Amino acid sequence: MTYKEARVYLDEVSKYGSVLGLDTIRGLLRELENPQDDLKFIHIAGTNGKGSVLAYTSTILSEAGYRTGRYVSPTVVSYLERIQIDGEWIPEDEFAELVEEVKKAIARMEAKGEASPTVFEAETAVAFLYFRKRKCNIVVLETGLGGLLDATNIVKNTEIAVFSSISRDHMGFLGETLEEIAANKAGIIKPGCTVVTSLQKPEVMDVLSRKAEEMKCRMYILYPEEAEIIEENWDEQRFSYRDWKNIRIFLAGRYQIANAVTVLGVIRALRSRGYEISKRDVMAGFEKTVWPGRLTCISREPLVIVDGAHNEEAALKLQESVEQYFRGRRLIFIMGVFRDKEYEKIGSIMGPLAEKIYTVELPDTGRTLGAGELEQALKPYCPDVKAVCGIEQAVREACASAEKEDVILAFGSLSYLGQVMELVEDMGEKI
Repeated sequence: MTYKEARVYLDEVSKYGSVLGLDTIRGLLRELENPQDDLKFIHIAGTNGKGSVLAYTSTILSEAGYRTGRYVSPTVVSYLERIQIDGEWIPEDEFAELVEEVKKAIARMEAKGEASPTVFEAETAVAFLYFRKRKCNIVVLETGLGGLLDATNIVKNTEIAVFSSISRDHMGFLGETLEEIAANKAGIIKPGCTVVTSLQKPEVMDVLSRKAEEMKCRMYILYPEEAEIIEENWDEQRFSYRDWKNIRIFLAGRYQIANAVTVLGVIRALRSRGYEISKRDVMAGFEKTVWPGRLTCISREPLVIVDGAHNEEAALKLQESVEQYFRGRRLIFIMGVFRDKEYEKIGSIMGPLAEKIYTVELPDTGRTLGAGELEQALKPYCPDVKAVCGIEQAVREACASAEKEDVILAFGSLSYLGQVMELVEDMGEKI
């Protein structure tokens, strides 16, 4: 099987949609001799910030000399980005080889009349096989949806269960109240692991604390508001937190300081479990961390920023960052979202900041909100909204209309930001 054939096969598997539950992934991994049981995990759940916490944590662990697997979704730059070891994407040939192994296992399941795995379950199995094959010391694992019934929650050897910011999202799947959503995400807490979270809303903290106590887990709570901010701008930030002085990060947004503080709790928890991680490892890991699509500058002339703000909490954080970094500058937005997102709330938060907004449809045509429908939803908040035929047209028109001091911001679903990045790069080469 070639890489192209592997991708075609997984596209065929995707017809099974998304199904929450562990029975099918359990059957698939049993056919593959349970590779996940030979690995140790840092498991991350939350509504926003999971990816940044994963990026910081895994980079620091790699700096400390641990062979560190990463499993993330969704991706921005490349499909292969979702499976990494020490920041290096899985090679195409190994990916194809492991997909073929998973395909044979699925065929055996179907021959026995068992349910067919979803594409996310198949990809998760490929990741576990790869991490076992490469003998990873530890894997930093991001949940796909929720926690309790997410396919990643099949793992048993959880060292640390980490919670980034928890808010309302995916209500139809995870629950209608914040307590229900938190309870679902708390499902990643395993007996004897260490729980790490920054201070959350009281109802969320109650859920996490009860679950940690039930599972007899030590719990570390971090307080990002205690961070002393030394310097902050859109391309570099420095802060101190208690005994940690002058930490330097290159991810923008004050919320990234909160994510970094959460990671300091992860490091403390890992050290308490016997992992050797020096101060130099931590400082260097923070400085080397990159995470595309999170308030990322992709061009300076014109200034183009991309951000995956796709729910109300993320939009509020993006609003704060835009007002902090770009106050007084003319703002041109490009926005595309999935139909099941709270796009009207996002629009009410971000729309008043923009002088002009281009609305686009996403590559996933089955889930995208129509550009015209999004245009109508945004008009009450911005006087100049235009639905365009494609992402390329939006990027070209936005860049053509931008003057020297203007800022172009593409945000919403992560699924189209990689295309924006490619288009802006191509346009820069032609100038």
